[in-house]
Amino acid sequence: MRGASRMTIVKLHGGSYTSGMSSSRNPIRLFVTHVWMENDDYTRVFEYLEASGTFYYQNTAQPQAKQPIDKESQREDLRRQIAPCEVVVVLPGVYSASPELVLFQMNFAKAAARPIVAMENFGSVVPLPKAIADLADEVCAWNERSLIDALRRQARHQETTRWDTIEFKLDD
Repeated sequence: MRGASRMTIVKLHGGSYTSGMSSSRNPIRLFVTHVWMENDDYTRVFEYLEASGTFYYQNTAQPQAKQPIDKESQREDLRRQIAPCEVVVVLPGVYSASPELVLFQMNFAKAAARPIVAMENFGSVVPLPKAIADLADEVCAWNERSLIDALRRQARHQETTRWDTIEFKLDD
């Protein structure tokens, strides 16, 4: 979802929900790390979330906003964006572009008691940087189901026991 803006509520193919689960009235509020610009991984997160038929979320990140000039203004803007979220998603590609700012976002999330879901490096077997791995509550593969399950577990403590059904025919 390009340009995912603050407080955007995305409704995907309905489904029944119970209280505490994400719904259009109670979406999971998430913040995806950024340095005031979108990149492929940032966009990919929202593509994965939107591919689900039963996930509602609210994005509190504002990568399209004008980047504050000085360091303290940048940090204050990030604090404002992270404060309302329930879970923070960390992108290693953003970390490689600006490790100091991503570490600030992760440390603020921890100080604000927000769980952190770190995404693995997309399309690579390179391990996550130690700083990310050490602060993450959960590391997630680039997979729609894995990402959504991790967000539900970390934001709402929901266990998502799912089973795949595989149909096949036995040869006679």
